[in-house]
Amino acid sequence: MYQLSERGERAPSGPTRNLKIGYVGGGSRGWAHTLINDLAQCSDLAGTVSLYDVNYEMAERNAELANQVMRREEAVGDWTFEATREMGDALDGADFVVCSIQDDPEETFVHDIDVPQEYGIYQTVADTVGPGGAVRALRAIPQYRKIAATVRERCPDAWVINYTNPMTVCTRALYEEFPDIKAIGLCHEVFKTQELFAEMAERYVEEAEDVSRDEIRVTVKGINHFTWVDEATWRDRDLFRYLDEELERRKPLFDREPGELDGESYWVNNQEVAFDLYDRFGVLGAAGDRHLAEFVPWYLSIDEPEEVQRFGIRLTPSSARVDDSDGPDEMEQYLAGDAEFEFRESGEEAVDIMRALVGEKPFVTHLNYPNEGQVSGLPEGAVVETNALLSGDGVSPLCAGGLPPEVESMVARHVANQETLIEAGFAGDLDLAFQAFLNEPLVTVSREEARDLFAELIEREREYFEAYDLDASVLRG
Repeated sequence: MYQLSERGERAPSGPTRNLKIGYVGGGSRGWAHTLINDLAQCSDLAGTVSLYDVNYEMAERNAELANQVMRREEAVGDWTFEATREMGDALDGADFVVCSIQDDPEETFVHDIDVPQEYGIYQTVADTVGPGGAVRALRAIPQYRKIAATVRERCPDAWVINYTNPMTVCTRALYEEFPDIKAIGLCHEVFKTQELFAEMAERYVEEAEDVSRDEIRVTVKGINHFTWVDEATWRDRDLFRYLDEELERRKPLFDREPGELDGESYWVNNQEVAFDLYDRFGVLGAAGDRHLAEFVPWYLSIDEPEEVQRFGIRLTPSSARVDDSDGPDEMEQYLAGDAEFEFRESGEEAVDIMRALVGEKPFVTHLNYPNEGQVSGLPEGAVVETNALLSGDGVSPLCAGGLPPEVESMVARHVANQETLIEAGFAGDLDLAFQAFLNEPLVTVSREEARDLFAELIEREREYFEAYDLDASVLRG
């Protein structure tokens, strides 16, 4: 995990590396602000961050904010930010490319959530699998083809760090377009599992006190948001052995009444789905419950939205995905000096990863990368999530072994769907895409209803599907 530098103490000998980072989606208020925060506290790397966004004005404002932050006395980073109108200019000669993009939620995400509900299909997130995840993937593939093609032309040796969901499909699209690309996908879901084991260490190991997640080693395997852990240690002490005891402590699982969580955050995570999966299959689900629940059909087989609260989670309504705040614009407050951009420990690892890949300090973390055998039983080339060693020599995935047969079959179904979506996205073939859509575990309606749902989603978001054959038979009925 990236740690805060001592504020106000600049490195006496200056930075050891001067880099260029090209940022696709540089108008973001989420990941972009996190990167500003972390680079402002990084004294051993320096350089330029070139921000590109389809909304140039937002990228320009982020550049202005970042340069303002870098001028502060307590900022130890030496970075200059700029905004560009063309992706190629942002990526030209880059050492690293960061991707965190999102289509206009009101034009896309809202439909991904609301339209399936009209057919009786409920989703807790709708950005990875299920009807919403499949359609989001189809929208993303042409965009990621363009990113990969630009990398091939303007910075073929750059490392690409993807944060966009659906993580697996986006990262896989980069490799399909440019097989020699050097790309990884990063997700922080496993961090919560490490925090769980840190709490368990303090509870069950006598000498364990104030254990941080960084001290926990877990063996991660699977695909993004459907990852699994079958080993966990703290200072070589086995923690996985305490899961049965922890499960008993947490029982009974799923004893809440509908509506009981109405006052909780939409993002509440009680890890009851993760423990239920452990109880069933002997390996622990290593993502948030809201994600895990979407990969299998039984948790979201409900008649009313409130029923999902039985599992310790809430549905995220489409309204929560749209910024409808009537309050003062936070960015304007920062730029006007009416509010201060506060430094914090972000918990993200992008800076550590960059430091490792330029040869400064090797680093081990979990990431998404094409399967070279690190997960046995899953296809070679499919993007899987495991631990990996990052160094000046590149990325070396660490062998994680296989999954229990029942779990492997569930994961393999999603891998097959993702590969079909990639094939359909590159061919512009919505009839083929519908095959993957129909095979989603959450699509439990009849084939005719599934076709109507798919066609309605494509029609609602039609302007995002210009790369596809919109005369496909699945759209004609």
